[in-house]
Amino acid sequence: MPRASEAARLDVLCIGNAIVDVVAPVPEDFLTAHATAKGTMRLIDAQAAETLYAAMPPGIESSGGSAANTAAVAAGLGIETGFLGKVAADQLGAVFRHDIVAAGVRYPTPPLADGAPTARCLILVTPDGQRTMNTFLGASVAFSEADLDHDLIGATKILYLEGFLFDPPPAQAAFHAAARIARAAGRKVALSLSDPFCVARHRAAFQALLPTIDMLFANEAEITSLFETSDFNAAATAAREAVPLAVLTRSEHGSFIVQGAEQAMVPAAPAEVVDTTGAGDAFAAGFLAGYCQGRGLAASGWLGSRAAALVIGQYGARPRVDLAGLAVG
Repeated sequence: MPRASEAARLDVLCIGNAIVDVVAPVPEDFLTAHATAKGTMRLIDAQAAETLYAAMPPGIESSGGSAANTAAVAAGLGIETGFLGKVAADQLGAVFRHDIVAAGVRYPTPPLADGAPTARCLILVTPDGQRTMNTFLGASVAFSEADLDHDLIGATKILYLEGFLFDPPPAQAAFHAAARIARAAGRKVALSLSDPFCVARHRAAFQALLPTIDMLFANEAEITSLFETSDFNAAATAAREAVPLAVLTRSEHGSFIVQGAEQAMVPAAPAEVVDTTGAGDAFAAGFLAGYCQGRGLAASGWLGSRAAALVIGQYGARPRVDLAGLAVG
């Protein structure tokens, strides 16, 4: 097990669902016709995934998943990243692996040889830019403690855990085990709450995990759900007391970042909203990149805001531009 004094091989190692995203623009009534709640994520089975996919207009297909997006964007911003997540040994699994490795992310997880196919997320984008996600988890739910790379976790500055992966019990066990490995090596552990419905399903389990968390990422709906209050300020105060560093986003109102007595209010970067898919993932990537590069809270948050602005100005969760200039700006 690496000691805290040893140099890290990675800046950030993300653990989450390995998913192929399908993003398509739809009218408002498409959501009604398919009984989906706007702006949320719902889990669907294989049959529902096939039916919805057949009804969707042409879209963009690419490797995705919340933590995988964060790893890819952060790599583009100049830090060393890795990803752990399960795909199947099928065509979509090969596409996912190629895409994330090509983005500069280390991806050592072996594919699932038998069982469910690779996960996919069908993302419906309405004219106002809001995204509604319909996710078939497929092979991603097979992720377990056996898939943890102990040496890599112990040699990473920040372990980043995706709340979306918290549904299957084996993944929950893997999260706790990974956090123990990281903390034993003197590393930091970050958690993204991912979605308010995810928080509602696992509130008690997330709260039980908080004592092992160094950095908490959440939007306004997620953090108020976690602490069961409608008051953002009350939720932010609770977050300050629960974790050493809380990074809280508020859409067009920017972000509020608090670390003990230090805090920063960061404005949202100007953007024309086309598709909000991946905005939170990109923000987390920008903040983590800035943090690992030694920037302060406000500067790291501003890098996150700029990365998020790039993402919401296009379809898809990963910027289709060179991020090098953004990282030095």
